[in-house]
Amino acid sequence: MTESWFTFPVIDPVAFAIGPLAIRWYALAYMAGLLCGWQILRHLAKRPGAIMQPVQVDQLLNYIIIGVIVGGRLGYVVFYQPLLYWQDPMAVWRVWEGGMAFHGGFLGVVVAVFLFARRHHIPLLRLSDHVGLVAPLGLLFGRLANFINGELFGRITTHPIGMVFPTGGPLPRHPSQLYEAGLEGLLLGVIFALCWRAGLSQKQPGSFIALFLIGYGLARFVVEFFREPDAHIGLYEWGSVALSQGQLLSLPMILIGGALLVYLPRNHGTRKA
Repeated sequence: MTESWFTFPVIDPVAFAIGPLAIRWYALAYMAGLLCGWQILRHLAKRPGAIMQPVQVDQLLNYIIIGVIVGGRLGYVVFYQPLLYWQDPMAVWRVWEGGMAFHGGFLGVVVAVFLFARRHHIPLLRLSDHVGLVAPLGLLFGRLANFINGELFGRITTHPIGMVFPTGGPLPRHPSQLYEAGLEGLLLGVIFALCWRAGLSQKQPGSFIALFLIGYGLARFVVEFFREPDAHIGLYEWGSVALSQGQLLSLPMILIGGALLVYLPRNHGTRKA
């Protein structure tokens, strides 16, 4: 077996404790993503022609927090643990036991943004673009927290970049959490920042949410080939094709994003929520 270039940095998943209250890196990652995104949107709200006032950004943050938590938890239950929670329905709300799904959280945010846009009479496509712009920040922090926790690691590899994870057995594995942080978070974030500076959202409202659907879907689909499938689900096989749950959930995102890009030029983002 090839010697690994890296050693997994064992980090306590608890960042600090206040008496009996343990603050975990994962919770701090969620907070960091939300707070950074909130500050960016508040900055945009102070510019001429902004679609929101700073106080509305504060209110939007509350909607998104609820959407992320409720959608992420229900998505994990529906997509990854349906039988377990059918037997114990109250386990759905025991979020401290772990279990959040990005695709569920995304759907929760979609509902939250729709309701907020409708209530405040803000153009839905432009509001979606604003949320899509800052979404990679949350993904970046979240995937780094997955790495710190030593969870959602990759498949076994002989490549020197592999790492031995505490709960992944004795063989080195792909650090797929870092692949996702780099693609879904850093790369998408840089691309979005450049597109925003170029005025893409002004020229074509809805373009950012379409690009996010395509970009995230493609990044997740590719990284899933290196990520260890969920043990209780495995891979879905059709002849020589084997796809993971994450890949199956990402395909509709890619298709919807592509369809949205085709649909947008016909409407020019004029629809209201």
